[in-house]
Amino acid sequence: MNKLSLAIIGFGNSARAFSKILQNNQAKIAQEYNTEVIVNAIATATRGCLYNKNGLALEELLNTSQYFDHPDYVQMTSKEILEAADYDVMIELTPLNIESGQPAIEYLKIALNRGKHVITANKGPLAHAYGELQSLANLNQVLFLYETTVMDGTPIFNLIRETLPYCKILGFDGILNTTTNFILEELENGSDFEIALEKGKKEGFVEANPTNDLAGNDAAAKTAVLINTLMNKHIKPEDIEYEGIIGITKEDVIKAKKENMKYKLICQASCADGIRASVKLQKVSLSHPLANINGTSSAITLHTDLMGSITIVENNPTIMQTGYGIFSDLLRIIKGT
Repeated sequence: MNKLSLAIIGFGNSARAFSKILQNNQAKIAQEYNTEVIVNAIATATRGCLYNKNGLALEELLNTSQYFDHPDYVQMTSKEILEAADYDVMIELTPLNIESGQPAIEYLKIALNRGKHVITANKGPLAHAYGELQSLANLNQVLFLYETTVMDGTPIFNLIRETLPYCKILGFDGILNTTTNFILEELENGSDFEIALEKGKKEGFVEANPTNDLAGNDAAAKTAVLINTLMNKHIKPEDIEYEGIIGITKEDVIKAKKENMKYKLICQASCADGIRASVKLQKVSLSHPLANINGTSSAITLHTDLMGSITIVENNPTIMQTGYGIFSDLLRIIKGT
């Protein structure tokens, strides 16, 4: 039986969701693909790092909060593990640095230069260095996969890669930030901005510091990722004209509702005349394809040359969808090895 070993860098909620899915499907993978998948390295910034070339006890680690007292604890940094450990696939799940994409970019380069397959859920590296990273993957004949970077596990990239051959992406329109979409709906229902924000925090899908979401930075980063990957361009978030929802009030939103309009933070891009991209708060009619994307749902309409416009909707995702996106990337590697 083949053996495929994983090094997971960052072990937060998305990593744990992925690990649970992997654990529940290891026997099926072994039966269907003759492959034993093990996790032999886990690196965290604050809870310690683990390494055992023969594999870690995943079920046990899912119920452990810190690793400093664990028998497989090692005094190595994430970078040192990536440089020295024996693994086949690196799964990079570190927190987003929206300004530079670091240190995730460096981690990805280390693994790719060692000839390791790479999976990331981090939009930063693709927004700032996609071309360089993909070239490294091609040079070293390994896969560089990133399904979870936009819309969790919704198969945007796999859809285009697997089912739309020779189809050119001419542009897109989308609602890609769930925090702002949720707040806009709450304002429409009569809540004040701060009350809506606190509700989102209590329900767990709004970050403690939501500045990147509210100011439009997160949506701009996702827009850059889509432009770079789907349209083969080289653009960074700072190259995109963007705004957020800071300053909008429930009165603004309710007034629009009375006009049969809705406010939506819409990400757009087009390559019809060079690259034009923006993230803007717009009033749209109720007949607009994105008007009824509510709550924490998100959606994207892809404009193509051969298939016209295709809209994909993700309805109120949980962390499990993020975990599945990572898992689907792993399955692609397994099928190709």
